[in-house]
Amino acid sequence: MTLRIWLSTLAVSYTHLDVYKRQDKETLYMLGGVALVIFGAGLVLSNRTVRRYLGQMGVGNFASAALPDIERYFRLRSM
Repeated sequence: MTLRIWLSTLAVSYTHLDVYKRQDKETLYMLGGVALVIFGAGLVLSNRTVRRYLGQMGVGNFASAALPDIERYFRLRSM
């Protein structure tokens, strides 16, 4: 009887380990995907033609216009 209880407890603990392993694997895949997206964006933005087109669209102007709002947000948050 005690062997049966011990084996059922062991089976439950292995089931929980499988869930954690699966979550770890999914997290690893997600972080790998994020790293690939960042790497791809860096490759695209390192192209001279892409930088010229982004400069014509005024993306830099948008970032400089948003900077004061971001600074104000962090000042309010630190209070």
